[in-house]
Amino acid sequence: MAPAPRRTAPPEPRTLRLGAVPGATPGRWIATWKARMPHVAIELVEVPFAAQRERIADDDLDLAIVREPFDRDGMHAIPLYEELPVVITSVDSHLLAADELDPADLEGETLLTTAEDVLDLTLPTTPATFGMLDTVSDAVATVASGVGIVVVPLSLARLHHRKDVEHRPLRGGPVSPVLLAWRAERTTEDVETFIGIVRGRTANSSR
Repeated sequence: MAPAPRRTAPPEPRTLRLGAVPGATPGRWIATWKARMPHVAIELVEVPFAAQRERIADDDLDLAIVREPFDRDGMHAIPLYEELPVVITSVDSHLLAADELDPADLEGETLLTTAEDVLDLTLPTTPATFGMLDTVSDAVATVASGVGIVVVPLSLARLHHRKDVEHRPLRGGPVSPVLLAWRAERTTEDVETFIGIVRGRTANSSR
């Protein structure tokens, strides 16, 4: 009589924790992960820009989609894409007469800044007298009231869109590089698999 086939124990359940700063859109990569790695759950965690490195360094996340500037000390990071800057203004602003704006078009405008700013801006604008705001959401609400403008990456303009504001591309403005980052010492097999998905490798591709 032939010996009974040895049963292989199912893999231990585990979860890949993926952080993402506001505006990031990892949906297509998550969908591929679920199809390719059904035995490993994936959890998407929203991470504030100001805490993006800390959340990875504190071992809270396996990897994260982050924005520059990003401190790479002890980290690995690969570029994903660059976002174009846009100017958000109230719907009745004269700036909306143009399809695109140049920095010179913003001369004399009141520029709102926030603790979540990621763009290195040099514009002929006037700083707001009330100082820095806490969040992009706060800035957009202020712009909606008819006070000032705010310049952000396109995805943040879409994320915080409301009926009383509009945005226009800023020609020649600084782009916002978006990266995939993780702790160098935590380059696990699951992390490598997700990197492969982001880079477009098929399930049968070698690393």
